[in-house]
Amino acid sequence: MMTGQTMGFALIRKAMLVAPLVLLSGCVSFGTDAPPTMLVLKADSVVSTGNVKSGEVKDALVIMAPEAPRKLDTNRVAVQVDVSNIAYLKDAIWSDKPTVLIQQLVTETLSARSPRLILTENESAGRADSSLSGQLLEFGIDAATMEAVASFDAVRSSRGTPIIKRRFEVRVPVTKVDARNAGVALNQAANQLALEIADWVIAN
Repeated sequence: MMTGQTMGFALIRKAMLVAPLVLLSGCVSFGTDAPPTMLVLKADSVVSTGNVKSGEVKDALVIMAPEAPRKLDTNRVAVQVDVSNIAYLKDAIWSDKPTVLIQQLVTETLSARSPRLILTENESAGRADSSLSGQLLEFGIDAATMEAVASFDAVRSSRGTPIIKRRFEVRVPVTKVDARNAGVALNQAANQLALEIADWVIAN
């Protein structure tokens, strides 16, 4: 028979063993099925730490979130199987919708390469005279050609001047249609796309 003191020690010891599991339960999965790979886009051109830009909001360039067809309005990675069939990559998802990821990448790339103040829609609160918007036409894997494809219709608008529209497309070879290879190739394609858009914006 356990004494009160012995029982107290047993309860404390049990609590000490359970506590780490409770803390870890929010960080790791103890199930048998591993979660899918979460893909992100990492910018090649980044704003240096401590970099400061200032200016009037009306003179800034606002990077709008692009529109996209329904096949890209998802966190899943699109795979064009053939001309009329689309599938989604197994065991991989984007960390956010492709339109948001591309907007963030273009914003970071332009901010790193242009002396101009670059803002998002929320930061400008609708008070800027110039914007970059558009439509993300393709962002996924073309299984027929074994390429990662990023295609974007960019629209440059400034108050008092004609609207300018240009199509960009980047294709990067992919050796295998799986999460790791697709992620690397799509990140490369997205960065090349953002670089070409940034250079076009700066030149115009």
